[in-house]
Amino acid sequence: MPSPTETPERAGSAAGRPRRLFVLRHAKSAWPEGVADRDRPLGPRGLRDAPAAGGFLAESGARPDLALCSPARRARQTWELAAAELDGPVPTRFDPLLYGADAEELLDVVHGVPDEITTLLLVGHNPGLEDLILLLAGRAVGDALDRVRTKFPTSAIGILTWSGTWADLRPGEALLTHLAIPRGARDSS
Repeated sequence: MPSPTETPERAGSAAGRPRRLFVLRHAKSAWPEGVADRDRPLGPRGLRDAPAAGGFLAESGARPDLALCSPARRARQTWELAAAELDGPVPTRFDPLLYGADAEELLDVVHGVPDEITTLLLVGHNPGLEDLILLLAGRAVGDALDRVRTKFPTSAIGILTWSGTWADLRPGEALLTHLAIPRGARDSS
């Protein structure tokens, strides 16, 4: 496998490079009256769970090379709180295409990711994210796929792996290696 500093010309084709796609659903949001959907903030549970999602990412050793995040307030807040748990900043792009996107639209966004990115994080919304996992995962470790089919709750993280380029990723090609549902500490009061 080429080192991270090798160029495609020196390392050969990116077609066989291992890739990881982390799919993070935004944390639990609030529903304030008179606030547009795009502007809804995180609720108390979301404010607890988003850092826990970042903790899971940090513990898994999965440092994204790039984070693509919906511009919706609840998604931005989720990523800001999760990213604060990582060791140093992650290049982030707030992509309006992720807000309200279905699985095929999300896959189009993934197809546009540069080949030098080996670990990508998407932060967004359901049902698009859940449907993207179900579209891409041809198989899974343990019962992860059945669990996604049952529910992909707020703050859930799905991890998909495969070898190849982002542009060539096709339905059913990825392995769903993890489904994590990090939850923050609850107050006893």
